Amino acid sequence: MSEATPWQPLLDWWFGDELGATEVAAQRGRLWFGKNACQDVDADNRFGALVRQALDGGLDEWSQSADGWLALILLLDQLPRMIFRDTPRAYAGDARAQLLVRRGLAEGLDRKLRRIERVFVSLVLEHAEDIHSQALSVKLHQELCDEAPEDERALFDDYLDWAQRHQRVIERFGRFPHRNAILQRASTEAELRFLTEPGSRF
Repeated sequence: MSEATPWQPLLDWWFGDELGATEVAAQRGRLWFGKNACQDVDADNRFGALVRQALDGGLDEWSQSADGWLALILLLDQLPRMIFRDTPRAYAGDARAQLLVRRGLAEGLDRKLRRIERVFVSLVLEHAEDIHSQALSVKLHQELCDEAPEDERALFDDYLDWAQRHQRVIERFGRFPHRNAILQRASTEAELRFLTEPGSRF
């Protein structure tokens, strides 16, 4: 692992070796959005120590560059959802990730990334149980759609659609009902009815 870019192995694993957004998504989509115990174990074996370091407040120096910022976001937002799946710790990095995203957006770090990489900046806000973060997530996803070439438009339209679905849930409930059992929160009757609907658990 290079001392100069200690985050590069993570970015290589997460984004693969394809350059085009559609090709990257086709190659890595199951890693990103699938639920696979073997992948979760692999993530822990490869990067679990870094995830735990990030969750403990470390690695802030990574956020001084766009690539390091992105990698730190992944350590706080995406990988805990794999390594600690279906436990409260899956969401333990969310608050810090959201702060990092807002700081990086203000500094323009996102504009130094590829469009497919910027999706994972927006996803941090899409995961937030906060209506203002949801609105910003949708705005950022819309910008990606507007910037995408025609052959990538369907991919980014799909990401925008998911962002809008998340936004509607937060507008309706102020939180994600599918997290209630994991976080030991009591569900309302309306939330319980919602959870019987297809697609309510993302």
